[in-house]
Amino acid sequence: MQCQRLIKQIKAWYLHVSNETMAPARMVAFIEKHALECDICREDPDLQEEIEKITELVLPESKIPKAVRMQQEQEEMAKQEAAAEAEEESVAGDKEGVDEEDVDEEDVDDEAEKTADVDELNGNLEN
Repeated sequence: MQCQRLIKQIKAWYLHVSNETMAPARMVAFIEKHALECDICREDPDLQEEIEKITELVLPESKIPKAVRMQQEQEEMAKQEAAAEAEEESVAGDKEGVDEEDVDEEDVDDEAEKTADVDELNGNLEN
């Protein structure tokens, strides 16, 4: 947020909201109105994202317009589905990469030796 005037106003408005002398929806409306009228705010590329964060903090879930809530829920579901698909692909790739036939007995023995060496070092450090 680049506009110092808006920052000061938000702080003052938030005090009114916390003292219950101003409705949270009115505060959000004032922020949006200022953002539309102020030259500095119009040029700020991150302002809309910051206004959305403030709105989520200030407005109770029941006061957020239904269309906005539905859009947020759809975006969240899409993110979760994408993450789940990426995880499935990662797990599938891991399973395909190693066959039991590919595991060499020497590799297993080397791992056992490394583990024993680490355990020995840990024992020496404790003494």
